[in-house]
Amino acid sequence: MEPKDIVEVPVPDAADEETAAPEGAAPEHVLTLEDQLAAKEKEARENWDRFLRERADLENYRKRVGREKEELLNYGNKTLLEEILPVIDNLERALAHASEDGQGAVVEGIRMTHGMLLTALKKFSVTPIEAVGAPFDSAFHQAMAQVPTDQYEPNTVVEEYQKGYMLKERLLRPAMVTVATQIK
Repeated sequence: MEPKDIVEVPVPDAADEETAAPEGAAPEHVLTLEDQLAAKEKEARENWDRFLRERADLENYRKRVGREKEELLNYGNKTLLEEILPVIDNLERALAHASEDGQGAVVEGIRMTHGMLLTALKKFSVTPIEAVGAPFDSAFHQAMAQVPTDQYEPNTVVEEYQKGYMLKERLLRPAMVTVATQIK
């Protein structure tokens, strides 16, 4: 044989034989890395889930705060308006009992004040509830008495003791009324 024909084959040493895995199996450090990778992927999924939940909670919070802000803007002055309503009631009573003889200027002043208050309330979306002649509705009327009559249909408002008011589409105060009943 000539020296050209000699092929050297590397001989594994003993340390390589110990760490070499059987054919078709992954080395032990690869298995450890795969386990770590799987754990990190699971942790990443959990973190993503947590992120999505927190994001949804934040969005719900923003919506709730927006609704509460709108509610406050629309109905925040309800307490003030409830305090003003008795003033209007007293002005209406004064107008109803005032006599025109000798007190024309006073009566006119009361009418003007009453009108100004009603105009101011309209600016804040406060409107009176029309009661007399309307069917009784417990959502808007508070029955104070029942009267048998043939002038009105049964369950119809025949007299109003105190006006009711709406604040936008919400009841501010129910009207105190007398309701017709059938004559027996």
